[in-house]
Amino acid sequence: MYPSGFATAVAVGKLGERWEGAARPGHFRGVATVVAILFGLVRPARAYFGEKDFQQLRVIRRMHADLALSGEVVGCATVRERDGLALSSRNKRLSPEAREMAGAIPAALLAMRRAVASGERDGERVRQAGLRRLVDPGIALDYLAVVD
Repeated sequence: MYPSGFATAVAVGKLGERWEGAARPGHFRGVATVVAILFGLVRPARAYFGEKDFQQLRVIRRMHADLALSGEVVGCATVRERDGLALSSRNKRLSPEAREMAGAIPAALLAMRRAVASGERDGERVRQAGLRRLVDPGIALDYLAVVD
């Protein structure tokens, strides 16, 4: 992917600076660069990206539009395992203890969804409904955001 002397990267701007971008500086620059290279090599009619990494999907869609890349970026719904965790190669590497702890994440998302379904419109209150589910298992949280 990166020949000797490779020196070009895709800067993603403000969209990649908050949340995951703040927790993992340079992450979206790397993602956008490799995806741009792949778009150039493959020239797909459609490229499918999971909504599990929603900020990443937005970064890729923005890059795709800004760079006038061919084809279409298609978002795909998150597929979940029986315990509610997203089907993910990263989750497969969790220890049994970490996997049990991670079960609080889909529980937090469900609590937030229920808050909205019951009429809550204040983003911070929705966020707090999720945070309550994450405190008990002692998860070290990088961020939890309610965004539009």
